[in-house]
Amino acid sequence: MNPSQYTQLTKKSEIKRKPKTRPLPKAKEAYIEAEEKFEHALNVFEIKYQKKFQIKSTKHWRFDFLLIEHRILVEISGGPWSGGRKGKLANKAWSLDRYDVAADLGYTVVRIESVPRYKIQEDGPLQVEANFSSQWLKNLKGNIFN
Repeated sequence: MNPSQYTQLTKKSEIKRKPKTRPLPKAKEAYIEAEEKFEHALNVFEIKYQKKFQIKSTKHWRFDFLLIEHRILVEISGGPWSGGRKGKLANKAWSLDRYDVAADLGYTVVRIESVPRYKIQEDGPLQVEANFSSQWLKNLKGNIFN
């Protein structure tokens, strides 16, 4: 039965189907800009890195960058796969659990805050503002030569 016949006979509009899958969340502008600046700084300072590093093959835990020589995992806040926490305690605990697993495997975790205002959490990983990330990399590169 075509849609026009259905509406004439039942005097109802056609049923709108919902898509079966939700589209993937999109990254915010601040995140994209911070990621590009950080990657440019890594290339300028000639620091070896790997993008979108997955810490364990059995988990869906991804970090934005792995600084190979230093064993430092860098995560830029506001990534597209985070999808927001939406207030669920289980998601918050899951998100913080990967920092503990990374520390157990011998990695150091650094969060780069892509928004200008952020809260520094004392119990979490080292946090660096996006504006100062290139300065942090310069200091990191300087510590190798000394």
